[in-house]
Amino acid sequence: MSQIRNGEIQDLQGINLSGCNLSGANLQKADFSGSQLMGTNFTGAKLQGAILRCNLRGADLTGADLTGADLRGADLRGAILLSAQVENISFAGAFLGGAILTNLDLSDADLRGTDLRGVNLVGACLQKADLSNSNLSGADLSQADMEEANFTGAILEGANLCRGNLLCATIDPNALKHTFKEGTCIEGIFDN
Repeated sequence: MSQIRNGEIQDLQGINLSGCNLSGANLQKADFSGSQLMGTNFTGAKLQGAILRCNLRGADLTGADLTGADLRGADLRGAILLSAQVENISFAGAFLGGAILTNLDLSDADLRGTDLRGVNLVGACLQKADLSNSNLSGADLSQADMEEANFTGAILEGANLCRGNLLCATIDPNALKHTFKEGTCIEGIFDN
């Protein structure tokens, strides 16, 4: 049963809102733990501080404010996060395969152990992001700013790093070796 505090819904644990239109909704600090939100439209929703450790497969979070949200272990495969605000967010252990994160600012983001296979991160800002032990196989990181990002133990096989910035990034040379063997474009990634 949902609880409302100060006009805001707080407890939405285990609820099924798959396919619902929640665009523009004020769901700040709501707890969606264990909920089913597949294909839900959260366009422009206010989700600051929300606990979204749930199934968000195919959800549209375009323009949503996810500042301080907890998405640890969430299933975001195929989700759309265009122009979303993601400051102070944790995606640790989340499944983001096939998600669209184009031009997203993920500076300082916690992406440890995240499944990012096939993710579109074209032009994304990943400065100082922690991507340790993440799987970025086949991810498109072209034109991404990965300055000072931590890729320790990350899998980069088949990733596109074309025109990306890896200045001062922590990365296992063996991971790059396997990426380059796959014929990945590396033009400009070591330019100063």
